[in-house]
Amino acid sequence: MQRAEVDRFPVGESASGSVGAQYAAGPAWVVEARGDMDLHGIEPLATALTHAAETHSLVVLDASGVSFGDSAFLNLLLRVQQSTTLRLAALPAQLRRMLQISGADAVLNIHPTVADATAAG
Repeated sequence: MQRAEVDRFPVGESASGSVGAQYAAGPAWVVEARGDMDLHGIEPLATALTHAAETHSLVVLDASGVSFGDSAFLNLLLRVQQSTTLRLAALPAQLRRMLQISGADAVLNIHPTVADATAAG
């Protein structure tokens, strides 16, 4: 997958969570998340996903770098999904389990890799 360097946005950080690269990948806008996504670390990701949802019809969240997610993270995903097509990619086991327990895996679009998420029809 080739990244469009001209479409990158700066990395955002908080005390516990951060947003890595943001880039176009085919028809999708990809946002990379890293660290703990809890009430104290969610703001940079919330800002990035909200902006992406306002400007792109397909947003992929690369969650491979997320070490923890709580109800604030789950709430953010469900809110963003209401305003755009959101696909989750490369979820660590802890996040997959949280989505299963909450039942959110039945309503969120989950893919094993970013490439699968961007290629899905």
